[in-house]
Amino acid sequence: MISANDFIPSKYTHSVEKGNFQWSAPSNIALVKYWGKKDNQIPANPSVSFTLNNCKTNTKLAFAKKQNDGAFSFDLLFEGKPKEDFKPKIQKFLERIEVYLPFLKDYHFTIDTQNTFPHSSGIASSASGMAALAMNLMSLEKTLNPEMTEEYFFQKASFLARLGSGSACRSVKGSVVVWGNHANISGSSDLFGVEFPNAIHANFKNFQDTILLVDKGEKQVSSTIGHDLMHNHPFAERRFAQAHENLDQLITIFENGNLEEFIKIVESEALTLHAMMMASMPYFILMKPNTLEIINAIWKFRNESKIPVCFTLDAGANVHVLYPENVAVTVLQFIKDELVGYCQNGQYICDEIGKGAVLS
Repeated sequence: MISANDFIPSKYTHSVEKGNFQWSAPSNIALVKYWGKKDNQIPANPSVSFTLNNCKTNTKLAFAKKQNDGAFSFDLLFEGKPKEDFKPKIQKFLERIEVYLPFLKDYHFTIDTQNTFPHSSGIASSASGMAALAMNLMSLEKTLNPEMTEEYFFQKASFLARLGSGSACRSVKGSVVVWGNHANISGSSDLFGVEFPNAIHANFKNFQDTILLVDKGEKQVSSTIGHDLMHNHPFAERRFAQAHENLDQLITIFENGNLEEFIKIVESEALTLHAMMMASMPYFILMKPNTLEIINAIWKFRNESKIPVCFTLDAGANVHVLYPENVAVTVLQFIKDELVGYCQNGQYICDEIGKGAVLS
């Protein structure tokens, strides 16, 4: 079994003075939710997600050799402008990963990043952002150690991304990604995300995700605080067991293409996530009235049309509308006719399953 120590390099065979890389990494939407974590960003339960395609972070990393004075040195630009309030999170990330990338204090970095979607709006911007940064840093390490295998490169990128934002490890490689050790999924690990190893039914190929932006403002409660509230949660242990059970069921569903059963699990997981928030102490609600209006409209439409469309939620008010590609025309018309009115400024994003991070 792979341990964290396997990602500590022994020595580098090459050197580089300066250069730059540019990676884009997508957001992802969890089907079985990760909520609650142990030390060092280890998940309390396994999760599985669809990787998105259009909602992504583009990050350019420029680096130049400097005197190692024992300090990290970096500038951070967000959408072309200095972003001081992001810097503490990057500083903390570099501190966490230094043991795995011992060259970090040898360079000054300029991190230039932008999203294709609203920041901190319930679309996992920290996931795509940390994944993109991890990919760039791994490209630099591969320059220092060209013998590195592709498998190790992506595995370590996912491992590093996790230390910046847990769900970021699911944004590195693959369309359907599992993070967290699960007895019936070979290769699954708490340390990094892995591509779902089994065959996936044609029903899930090019699956669509239309994201309804109910509230584009920043969340009142950060995910980090929310995760911490699971430590003394009265229903935590049962929830963690439920996640294992639901992931077990999804293994079969992904293979046989049963959309009815898929919908039950995905919607139940979304509501359970928010139920855990409402039952924690302190308790909180991230859904908005329009979130509930949309959910009820989806249920009514599905009952009347028999079209396999469903919703899921992240830790926020926005609604992800999931549906197979072959019903896209009808579902998009329904969204435009009945759901867009519940979105802030009528805004929504059409997305679909993607494949992971891409080198520009």
